[in-house]
Amino acid sequence: MINGNVSFWWQQLGLPAARPALPGDRSADVCIVGAGYTGLWTAYYLKKADPSLNVVIVEQRFAGYGASGRNGGWLTNSVTGGRDQYVKSWGRDAAGRMQSALNETVDEVVRVAATERIDSGAVKGGEYTVAQNRAQQGRLEAWARDEQTWSMTDTVLLSAAEAHDRIALEPTTGALWHPHAARINPAQLLAGLATTVERLGVTIFEDTTADEIASGRVTTNRGVVRAPIVVRATEGFTSNIRGLHRTWLPMNSSQIVTEPVAASVWKRIGWSGRELVGDMAHSYFYAQRTADDRIAIGGRGVPYLYGSRTDTDGHTPDSTVASLRALLGRLLPGTADVPIAHAWSGVLGVPRDWSATVGFDSATGMGWAGGYVGTGVTATNLAGRTLADLILGRHTDVTELPWVNHRVRKWEVEPLRWLAVRGLYAAYGMADRAEFRGRATTSPLARMADVISGRAH
Repeated sequence: MINGNVSFWWQQLGLPAARPALPGDRSADVCIVGAGYTGLWTAYYLKKADPSLNVVIVEQRFAGYGASGRNGGWLTNSVTGGRDQYVKSWGRDAAGRMQSALNETVDEVVRVAATERIDSGAVKGGEYTVAQNRAQQGRLEAWARDEQTWSMTDTVLLSAAEAHDRIALEPTTGALWHPHAARINPAQLLAGLATTVERLGVTIFEDTTADEIASGRVTTNRGVVRAPIVVRATEGFTSNIRGLHRTWLPMNSSQIVTEPVAASVWKRIGWSGRELVGDMAHSYFYAQRTADDRIAIGGRGVPYLYGSRTDTDGHTPDSTVASLRALLGRLLPGTADVPIAHAWSGVLGVPRDWSATVGFDSATGMGWAGGYVGTGVTATNLAGRTLADLILGRHTDVTELPWVNHRVRKWEVEPLRWLAVRGLYAAYGMADRAEFRGRATTSPLARMADVISGRAH
């Protein structure tokens, strides 16, 4: 088994050839910090709208080194932090517009990939969320009732038998499915998008670490880029930039992927629709059936490193690998003997209120997007389109969405931050164990953790 080396996706595809570093001080019309999905989508839509723009991207390692090249490949319509936050602050119509925009964004990513001849491995099988005990089933049914009050959610509630016939997860008490999701290979999408923006005239400088971002300039270890427009697209690595240490918390997520699963095992499992699969646990898992018939499954593992540290190569603790291996064996007993091929980890950005944001200050020329809390494969595209419109001064449907220019308070100082996050995930773990032991309703520990963490709106 390989552990680390960035991710399975990059090992399978092959790490990209190194691009040059910033050769010294430089000027541009737009400087984007971060060559992940957010930065690349922003550059793509800017150059499509105005080919004359001189757009430069600086990246600390290589394009797709962060979450964009390590995620679970979930191109889905999830609203980061949930729709309720927007209902309370903006009203039901605005919340519905946000949901519809994310539904449409799933199709937009697939469309652009096809137009630009990017093989993203996309299969639009929808998202399937399973319940596995009475407490989870109660939350699933309550969620289904709420989803059915929204015209754009298109959810289908499945009985235990229907769910098990579709994907033979053990145990299964029911499931919810919706069509607005696609499985992708994240590194393939990223690599193709990077090549596409370069073809459009964008310059990507790798091995160039931004130390400070300010109005009109980005100071790096290789020189200063001066530009009237500066975009911060650093997601989980934002804490490494001077003055932004407490802006977003870098949360770790870990994954394993199996060797290819035999056709005889797949016949028993089902999963023929290649749906994205998750569950109703508080410490939830996320999984996909890959293009070459492996199972990739992930979860939080060690959720946070003291002092907002970020990892270097994706190395995953043995205990986390064992936990994910045991989880897979419990969910799909027929896979117990299938070897694990690769384990890796990465960081995602978590705002204090668990709500993603995109914004632009025309007075300073500074833009930003992130805080996706794991929903970024889709949200980054919407953010990129939004930033392009905001920068170009265009008033469009996406610039009126309720996440635009959303601000949130900073995370607490250490050791409060570390104690809080570790304590919260310990509470979620205890709640899940109580529910699997037979607790019929959601554990008060989980409700308390939601309130403290900011996940409850």
